[in-house]
Amino acid sequence: MKYPGVRVVRECHQGWPARDLAEASRDARLVVVGRRNRRARIGTHIGAVTHAVVHHSLAPVAVVPHD
Repeated sequence: MKYPGVRVVRECHQGWPARDLAEASRDARLVVVGRRNRRARIGTHIGAVTHAVVHHSLAPVAVVPHD
C-alpha cells in the first residue's frame, strides 16, 4: 500500500446508494465520490447520488472526476 496509515473501508450494499453513503458519513472523516468527466450546458454535471451525498453528508466530501 502506498499510504498504510490511511484506513479504507469497503462495503457493498443493495438499495439506495445516496442514503447509504450519507449514513456511512457519520463515522467518516472524508467521503470520496466520483463523477463522470462530462460537461453539461452550464458548468460541470454531477449525478444524483453525488449531489445527494454532497448535500447530506456529515463529513467533508471530495468529488473526484473520472473517465
